[in-house]
Amino acid sequence: MYKPTLDYAQQQDKEDKLAHLRAQFHIPKDAKGNDWLYFTGNSLGLQPKQTQQYIQQELDDWAKYGVEGHFEARNPWMPYHEFLTNSMAKIVGAKPIEVVVMNTLTTNLHLLMVSFYQPSKTKYKIVIESDAFPSDRYAVQSQLKFHGFDTEEGLIEWKPREGEELLRIEDLEKIVDEQGDEIALLLIGGVNYYTGQYLDIKRIAEIGHAKNCMVGIDLAHGAGNISPELHDSGVDFAAWCTYKYLNSGPGSLAGLFVHEKHAHNKELPRFAGWWNHNKETRFNMRQPFDVMPGAEGWQLSNPPILSMAAIRASLDMFEEVGMEALRAKSEKLTGYFEYLINQIDTDRIKIITPSNPKERGCQLSIQVKNADKSLHKKLTENNIITDWREPDVIRCAPVPMYNSFEDVYRMVEILKTLL
Repeated sequence: MYKPTLDYAQQQDKEDKLAHLRAQFHIPKDAKGNDWLYFTGNSLGLQPKQTQQYIQQELDDWAKYGVEGHFEARNPWMPYHEFLTNSMAKIVGAKPIEVVVMNTLTTNLHLLMVSFYQPSKTKYKIVIESDAFPSDRYAVQSQLKFHGFDTEEGLIEWKPREGEELLRIEDLEKIVDEQGDEIALLLIGGVNYYTGQYLDIKRIAEIGHAKNCMVGIDLAHGAGNISPELHDSGVDFAAWCTYKYLNSGPGSLAGLFVHEKHAHNKELPRFAGWWNHNKETRFNMRQPFDVMPGAEGWQLSNPPILSMAAIRASLDMFEEVGMEALRAKSEKLTGYFEYLINQIDTDRIKIITPSNPKERGCQLSIQVKNADKSLHKKLTENNIITDWREPDVIRCAPVPMYNSFEDVYRMVEILKTLL
């Protein structure tokens, strides 16, 4: 059982087999040199110390080789994205042929919808969560508009019930049962950015496919946080960013997944460029377009190597530790955080994230009574970095790679004094 004491928190850190990872990150400090209590890995992950070395190597090879670095660099740039594939596939539970690192998240969603949103006059609607991240909403609205459909009529929202914050899978099933003949696509966030709720991805795929709907997943808050097992889930496609839990830097490249069942379908509609053309004949320059199999077949242009170097630095850490160990620590760390918050004697705050560890990642979303943003401001003034989301939620994510049990304990002790 958990205990609400500093001694207990420090003992957990001593027994933590992943505690050594914290020293491999740059922890931001205040003007006096004190570490911040950083709980915004769900917004931007901290920088691994080895990232600079990985990027510097590519800068050095660029200086040394110029254009020849595409083939002569220590990690040749021509196939560089392939160096990331196996590790990324393990993180999201996919086969290597199903995964590629490219572009950014919303760009990837649009490219995927070119292939997997093929509306007809009668089957054209798209289902999203009512609290979907705004970029997802804008993306599907623009797809509806591009295809000539009304954005209000064509968009169906999966909503929490009256007086509730969380989504119920049976409500999605009801929507699809009743309107499935009109629905072309379900595009759902695997972990909701606002509540932190981890949804049953496999069940969502089953519900959509039962009515011949395509199913896509936004894993922005899932990749590196939970283990989505994308291949086994059966979803048609997914996309995610790498700057949150994958610690790859602001605006870094994104990941893309296309299920193996679509890997060799060359007739799928898609946009084309030289980087999804057969790599064996790509530089012949005069070949008719010959799309590559698997997720690589959605690439368009050669990728930015410096950004990929930062991703590689992070993925090497994940490769060393593995998602199973990270999830085990995460469940315990966030469980301790939840326990301590629930010990606070106040009616001003409420956790809206599911209490079941299997239905959440590391994030806890704390609802503040009367939408009092001043509490968030006071936390920041006390070196506690959290994230405010309108209208009334503070999001806190103790990340198992670099947050400690003592971090969590100290944060809650300060929170008590502010309440």
